[in-house]
Amino acid sequence: MKVFWFFAALSLLFFKTCSEDQEVQDPLRQALQLEDPYIRQVMDKVEEHELQIIYTRIERHGDSLVLQDYKFQVDVDNYFYPASTVKFPMAVAALEKLNELDSLNRNVRYYVEGDTVENSFAEDIIKIFTVSDNHANNRLLEFLGQDDLNYRLRRRGVEPVRISHRLGVHSDEVTTRPLVIYLNDSTTAVSRPIENTPPEPLLLKGIKKGRGFYKADSLYAEPFDFKLKNYYPLEAQHSVLKRIIFPTYFPEHKRFGISEEQRKFLLNAMQMLPREAGYDEEEYYDSYCKFFMYGDSQEQIPEHIQIFNKVGFAYGTLTDCAYIRDNLNGAEFMVSATILVNQDRLFNDDAYEYDEVGIPFLATIGRALYDYESTGK
Repeated sequence: MKVFWFFAALSLLFFKTCSEDQEVQDPLRQALQLEDPYIRQVMDKVEEHELQIIYTRIERHGDSLVLQDYKFQVDVDNYFYPASTVKFPMAVAALEKLNELDSLNRNVRYYVEGDTVENSFAEDIIKIFTVSDNHANNRLLEFLGQDDLNYRLRRRGVEPVRISHRLGVHSDEVTTRPLVIYLNDSTTAVSRPIENTPPEPLLLKGIKKGRGFYKADSLYAEPFDFKLKNYYPLEAQHSVLKRIIFPTYFPEHKRFGISEEQRKFLLNAMQMLPREAGYDEEEYYDSYCKFFMYGDSQEQIPEHIQIFNKVGFAYGTLTDCAYIRDNLNGAEFMVSATILVNQDRLFNDDAYEYDEVGIPFLATIGRALYDYESTGK
């Protein structure tokens, strides 16, 4: 009996030691434990900030690829508002649909019936990533429809997900508006409106947030209800990113149906800086839509650093989903994170701590992970 208890105690000690070693070797945990004031002000109130993070280490061995995920508080049932991050799958799905239509390509020009703004699909996708243009996103939604967009994601294994509404104008209309599409310089065709399924209320943790909200300049002293809003959890976001950056990592039926040429166009749009797309550099600085590593600075991002990403910010929630690559030093990694910064717990009051808390935290975590990838410690 004494022998049994000896080995039981030894096994317990071995298990505890292995668990402690694993925790020590978790670079994400190491970054979150840093004594940096921007990290500490979040981690000391981590539940209040509803923080979720996924960090992926990338190991290459010849032609083989190993992706090692590290997660912090990731929970698909714990709701956060995804804001503009839904524009990433919108762009992917639009390219996939264009790939299925012989008469159209991304350079075809079009406009929404009744509107005066004319763009190509390619221009709208570039606007989505460089300056997070809401109107560009909504035009692509009119092209796809909510049901088709959600179906395209789910059939590739990206779930749970539910994208139900337009952005900026916050229209809940489930029927799309017709598009006037140029088949050539002088001939146009008008698409038919697409009927979509009305969204079902979401049954998730944290679907009601805060202690009040403003609507039409009136304060309502009750939690803000997100039950009919878009739902795009962090794991789904990270999954889309992996499929675009490393499509061959997935079986063919789980990859998006876009050509390699389309994928290269998409990647170029994802890493493009506003000034490279012709936007005023003072208003749309390099990190305008890139929170990790550089979000707390308006200086130019070094040429050897590429960030392929999509951010979102609304209702006090900041989210970024990124693949970061250092072409000079060979470092590369993926990181997705979401954080709520709403100290007064009121929604629609435009009093959110984006610049004081959220963006500095994401920038600092991005730099900490980059340092680990660059130095190994």
